[in-house]
Amino acid sequence: ERSPTVEIAGAVGAGAKVPVFEAYEKGTGPRVQVVSGIPTSGIVAVEVQGDSMAPVYAPGEILLYTRLTEEGVPDDAIGRICVIEDAEGNGWVKQLKNGSEPGLFHLVSINPGAETMHDRKVKWAARVRFNLPPEVVRKVPS
Repeated sequence: ERSPTVEIAGAVGAGAKVPVFEAYEKGTGPRVQVVSGIPTSGIVAVEVQGDSMAPVYAPGEILLYTRLTEEGVPDDAIGRICVIEDAEGNGWVKQLKNGSEPGLFHLVSINPGAETMHDRKVKWAARVRFNLPPEVVRKVPS
């Protein structure tokens, strides 16, 4: 029996600036095996670049998320580690916190040596649902 797979959409920055993280046309990206029992419908996978979220998420880690809205930030994303697209079109993995005024957010790095991005406009955010550490990632052809 084959393990289920999820398509990798691209990468997100954890300190590294990743311009457009949906780097592959839909249906053309590499796939990654996931454990049986993890839902694959509506799930998007991205690969972490950078170390601002270490030790929680390491470079090469695969994050799985589901976007509940095309635009905006759901209430349940606040205070959680999320995949985020900022107003400039960059993709990030950060802890999302409310900013100093409505419509602005702090993108918090977990690594104490990395900087927090304060009062950023966010196009959308989605909570990380599952993760695959680099040592267990198995990429398979599309």
